[in-house]
Amino acid sequence: MGRHAERTPLSIGEAWGDRGRGYLNTASYGLPPQRAWDRLQAALGDWRVGATSWEPWADAADEARGLFARLVRASPRDVALGTTVSQLVSHLATAVPDGSRVLVPDIEFTSLLFPWLVQGRRGVEVRYVPPGRLAEAIDGDTALVAFSAVQSATGEVADVAEVSRAARHHGALVVLDATQAAGWMPIDAADADLLVCAGYKWLLAPRGAAFMVVGPRLADELHPVMANWWATDDYRNGYYGPPLRLDDSARRFDISPAWFSWVGGASALEVLLDIGIEEIRAHDVRLANRFREATGLDPSNSAIVPVGADGAADRLAAAGVRAAVRAGNARLSFHVYNTDDDVDAAVAALTGSAATPPRR
Repeated sequence: MGRHAERTPLSIGEAWGDRGRGYLNTASYGLPPQRAWDRLQAALGDWRVGATSWEPWADAADEARGLFARLVRASPRDVALGTTVSQLVSHLATAVPDGSRVLVPDIEFTSLLFPWLVQGRRGVEVRYVPPGRLAEAIDGDTALVAFSAVQSATGEVADVAEVSRAARHHGALVVLDATQAAGWMPIDAADADLLVCAGYKWLLAPRGAAFMVVGPRLADELHPVMANWWATDDYRNGYYGPPLRLDDSARRFDISPAWFSWVGGASALEVLLDIGIEEIRAHDVRLANRFREATGLDPSNSAIVPVGADGAADRLAAAGVRAAVRAGNARLSFHVYNTDDDVDAAVAALTGSAATPPRR
């Protein structure tokens, strides 16, 4: 093959081998591909003996910025880096005018909810509706709608485009949390004015890496609330003294990076993009629906499956199937490293019989 021959797509087996068997809890945290694990171990080894300066680890943060931009169809200049969703959302939550009305699903994860609730002292009002009614509930009094592309507890997939259209019709801002979606479901940052995403779940990064995409409606209106050395236009040289010299891109919202989170996170993103998000979605949803069919649940378009059967979580745990308990249900989540064997193990734990053979 010539030097510029087309690269063979990365296989799932190459990335994970046979690791992850019985692990159906990616909605809590994801498992790193081999490439990310190896790179992180090498960085930790260098740290232990002082074999390098910090700059290569910091470079991984900017590498991840570009890879995430590709993942959500954004420009790297519009992507800011942080550690958690709540920290990033606070840039906007502290800036909305007094008395603003915010619309949020009634089952929304607290990291996307509490940043608005603590603004109640300024008269910011939070209104709740079921996730499926978001679009119809937006009206002329709505300043902002904040919601998850995929709900953490139920796995319900939002019609992001519909909510975005309704919000823009009424002049409301859209804050979209892609934490339970990016990595298995295509996401378009253009559907939101502010997109946030934690990287330690479906993006398979170490905890401490999170992203924010600042849309054009907020580019000139939003101001950093945690300005620091890393957010400058020349962070390698401008350590000390005035004047204020923040970068003119979304980097001005960055906080100083947790180096090793980004070392692992950059390589994990690279692997997901090499495999392809559409391929991952097809794989994840097929496994979830195979499980659903075998346990008498209706099919869905989600990789997350809540199971409300009595004792489900205990039976899964006794069988060595690792899942979570959320909102009173066992919650199973199927990702790229899972197989039909994982489905069979979960079905057997809950029903005493294997799932139906996979459809070809």
